[in-house]
Amino acid sequence: MGEEDYYLELCERPVQFEKANPVNCVFFDEANKQVFAVRSGGATGVVVKGPDDRNPISFRMDDKGEVKCIKFSLENKILAVQRTSKTVDFCNFIPDNSQLEYTQECKTKNANILGFCWTSSTEIVFITDQGIEFYQVLPEKRSLKLLKSHNLNVNWYMYCPESAVILLSTTVLENVLQPFHFRAGTMSKLPKFEIELPAAPKSTKPSLSERDIAMATIYGQLYVLFLRHHSRTSNSTGAEVVLYHLPREGACKKMHILKLNRTGKFALNVVDNLVVVHHQDTETSVIFDIKLRGEFDGSVTFHHPVLPARSIQPYQIPITGPAAVTSQSPVPCKLYSSSWIVFQPDIIISASQGYLWNLQVKLEPIVNLLPDKGRLMDFLLQRKECKMVILSVCSQMLSESDRASLPVIATVFDKLNHEYKKYLDAEQSYAMAVEAGQSRSSPLLKRPVRTQAVLDQSDVYTHVLSAFVEKKEMPHKFVIAVLMEYIRSLNQFQIAVQHYLHELVIKTLVQHNLFYMLHQFLQYHVLSDSKPLACLLLSLESFYPPAHQLSLDMLKMLQSRLKTTCFSIQYSAFLNSETSVCEGAPISHQGNTVKNMLLFSNRFLETKL
Repeated sequence: MGEEDYYLELCERPVQFEKANPVNCVFFDEANKQVFAVRSGGATGVVVKGPDDRNPISFRMDDKGEVKCIKFSLENKILAVQRTSKTVDFCNFIPDNSQLEYTQECKTKNANILGFCWTSSTEIVFITDQGIEFYQVLPEKRSLKLLKSHNLNVNWYMYCPESAVILLSTTVLENVLQPFHFRAGTMSKLPKFEIELPAAPKSTKPSLSERDIAMATIYGQLYVLFLRHHSRTSNSTGAEVVLYHLPREGACKKMHILKLNRTGKFALNVVDNLVVVHHQDTETSVIFDIKLRGEFDGSVTFHHPVLPARSIQPYQIPITGPAAVTSQSPVPCKLYSSSWIVFQPDIIISASQGYLWNLQVKLEPIVNLLPDKGRLMDFLLQRKECKMVILSVCSQMLSESDRASLPVIATVFDKLNHEYKKYLDAEQSYAMAVEAGQSRSSPLLKRPVRTQAVLDQSDVYTHVLSAFVEKKEMPHKFVIAVLMEYIRSLNQFQIAVQHYLHELVIKTLVQHNLFYMLHQFLQYHVLSDSKPLACLLLSLESFYPPAHQLSLDMLKMLQSRLKTTCFSIQYSAFLNSETSVCEGAPISHQGNTVKNMLLFSNRFLETKL
């Protein structure tokens, strides 16, 4: 299998740490994404490394017993270490503050601490088997202040640092989950919900395992992912991943079911808003995109893998250290190893090999694995690094070898311009809000972010169309049809067409002596009137004498339209009407342009090429 067939890969530069062994214990902090290598309880050294840390943090601490959990607060200001089931020790890493340890015991009598989570640089949560305790750490006083607590029986817990939500497992079956949200010194109790367990034989007692639950943010929304294994008593063909949407307000709701169609051992990651499911038995992975259309049964949407199952791209571990010799070959990494531990959203750790990787999605191989161009475009438009891949797909579908049909090309252009129009509308709304002074009264008002999914006319012209029209082997009717299809799509979304696109059409028509067609396009306003277009027509007089009169008529029409617009604006109050202008032409004219194009150019576009 070639490199072009793998759509998942491990990052090139992993975090390398000392392997786990009887002397060295390895811990992972899900909030700071840091790996702690603790030797001899810290007496012989603690080394902390993270994906974004250029310089690791190294220090020593007294060996006061086995370390159960160790984490830095956000910004690495305070270190917290749990060595017993009753207390957590703290040490300041703030300049000019005492580095003497101080200790906090859990408040609930007879409770055992299951773990702790930092929610800010000075706020920490203890999770015990009898509830939850929210503290503020006062480093200068070397003490903690209890802010809030809540009592309930807890089996296990899970923390999502991106959304600051802690999930507590309660009840005997462990399947009733109680979420808490933390923000700026406040702890909010969210509505609890129940995970539906699969049917089980009467001889066995079903329960919800912590291994089968994950929390992740997908498309800006928090989901609880439940890996429901295949049940022998059910008619299910295999395991499935059930997604429960956990909103800030309102009840948690089952929204999506991802069909795996296989059984065995699984692990979950979320990469670029895609749910990645690893299958250890076959050493392959599949990806799901909940934004793509699925099968809706009235309450939940069922999804199947976007692509065929593939292994993660083979990874070579480089030889490093003083013993490394240039002639030594890199060592192949054992993928899907039983020693792998997966953390959300995209982290894979091999404690036995001493590596932390970020899992990544490769978009280029997906282009050839997803033949449906419409579905491919829906998929690519949701990815972070999609721009150049989308432009490559557009060029590919206009090539002689992989030429797509006009309806497919039209679909792709419409999907691109739909995203383009959404961004233009958001920009316009933001500009109007700023002009009205709403930015001062509403601090939450933010300028819309231009993602790579926004491909404007300049992008398409520069990377796709300008090279496309130069291809000598391409039938000129097809070239003109594609150009008109893109302009038609822009008009349909009421996006003002830039003059260089009209120039491209006119130059192509003139190059092939299609003056009659040019005349028709202008007469029926398939090409919108503009000053640059009128000037271009004037320059064509030597090739096509009627172009001179067409240019004068266009300039006269533009002048007349400008006077009408000014008059309408001046007397708008009296006329009780509003005039919207798009590139100097009223919206009604733009609407006529779309109708004219649909009536006139569609006949041309449907011509047998």
